[in-house]
Amino acid sequence: MIERFYLKDYLSFKETELNLDTGLVVFTGPSGSGKSILMESILASIGGATCDAALCESSVTWDIDAESSGIENDDINVFRHIKKEKSRYFVNNQSLSKKAIGSLASSYLRHLSLKDFSDFENVNLLDIIDTRVGVKSKKIHKIKEKYKTSFYEYINVKKELLKIEEEERKIVELKEFAAFEIKKIEDINPSDGEDEELMQVKKELSKKEKVLESLESAMEIFNYEHLVSSALDSLDVESSFFDDSMNELRAYFDSATERFSALEDVDIEEVLNRIEEISGLKRRYGSVAEAIEYKEQKKLELQKYENIEIEKSDLEQKYKALQEDIEVLAEELSSLRKKELPHFEKALNAYLSSLYLRDASISLDKQEYGELGYDKLSIALNGTELQKISTGEFNRLRLAILALKSEFMSKNGGVLMLDEIDANLSGEESMSVAKVLRQLSKHFQIFVISHQPQLTSMGDQHFLVYKDGTISKTKELNFDEKVDEIARIISGENISDEAKKFAKELLEANR
Repeated sequence: MIERFYLKDYLSFKETELNLDTGLVVFTGPSGSGKSILMESILASIGGATCDAALCESSVTWDIDAESSGIENDDINVFRHIKKEKSRYFVNNQSLSKKAIGSLASSYLRHLSLKDFSDFENVNLLDIIDTRVGVKSKKIHKIKEKYKTSFYEYINVKKELLKIEEEERKIVELKEFAAFEIKKIEDINPSDGEDEELMQVKKELSKKEKVLESLESAMEIFNYEHLVSSALDSLDVESSFFDDSMNELRAYFDSATERFSALEDVDIEEVLNRIEEISGLKRRYGSVAEAIEYKEQKKLELQKYENIEIEKSDLEQKYKALQEDIEVLAEELSSLRKKELPHFEKALNAYLSSLYLRDASISLDKQEYGELGYDKLSIALNGTELQKISTGEFNRLRLAILALKSEFMSKNGGVLMLDEIDANLSGEESMSVAKVLRQLSKHFQIFVISHQPQLTSMGDQHFLVYKDGTISKTKELNFDEKVDEIARIISGENISDEAKKFAKELLEANR
């Protein structure tokens, strides 16, 4: 619900604050007092409308999904619209676009003065009839769950089959390409790290002669080794450190000589050609390791192409089995809905009759399989399509659908906003609308602008919107003030005793 609303500097409003209750909240007042402006600014605070207020702010008890919205959820979440040079929107002091804030609020608030067909969408109507079926037969929930699981598996298998069929059309080309890529890498047959080894060989080949020449000259040192040992002995110095060093040096020189001498058999042209081949692979695949990985991947793809017929056959069998499953389950769902359909239609028409509307006809037709089966539920008012009925009839039909849905609601449905749903209605028609709204107010917080005493008398909370000079103000009315306001609606500015008496009787009857 919206717990509090604050408005500052918007058209005829200087400043106003509303502390709001649950249930049916009614706004009344003389024409031009600012009721529609107030309603528009409430919508603007949550991104549902545009206004030039300096500030409009709604404090709500809605649970915001922090993970999907990126907004940290508080006990009370504050939606705020500020207008200076441009409009800015915030939720809990976090800036959002108007579209984002409107999308966030749309899950909790609906403005019924707009000709919005969402309540008549197939998914919503089927949900209502399925809920009614579920009260009588719990098995519908299991059937729907089984159907939904099978249907999504069926869709995934269908996608896989389409993918295979598409691959089949290209299979020859794909197989040739995979085989070509594999052969290209296998002809070179690189090993991981071979490029570094070859570069080291190339480097050593380039300095082989010079190194061997240097080693040969350096070997002369060993011709004088005995002289150093004799000198150390004559000095009574232990010569083992010198012997160890000379042995280590001799081993290093021998190893280097052997290594560089072995390069005599290496063909420099072959090394350079091999380096060029591997460099070509690296330019194409990034590295030797990536080339090897790519080769193995292509081998797996080639194996898959060669086994595609087996895979396709398995998928076709699975697809057929799933298709049979969803056909059987969808038929069961449709059968349960058809059985409930007359009761659904009768309950809806009972509301429509109380709202002084013509009977509606409901049809359950077959369409393509979807996540709810193959049923399409459609409503026409006395044979007239919804797009062609008047706005007043449309909104009262929406109320009937909402009332039907609310019969089995276990949680709060959010906020409904209605501007003047009882405009141009007779007293009886207005009272019928008021009674439906009273039932809905058990599950929704409802804001409604009214010019009729019947609906006004049903309000759980009543705000008067009035002008003090040129400034619009709001006031929450107590019982006696409600009597006076309803009497004014009945008789005009010159309130009669009869009007006050009737107003009081209305209020007491609807307490």
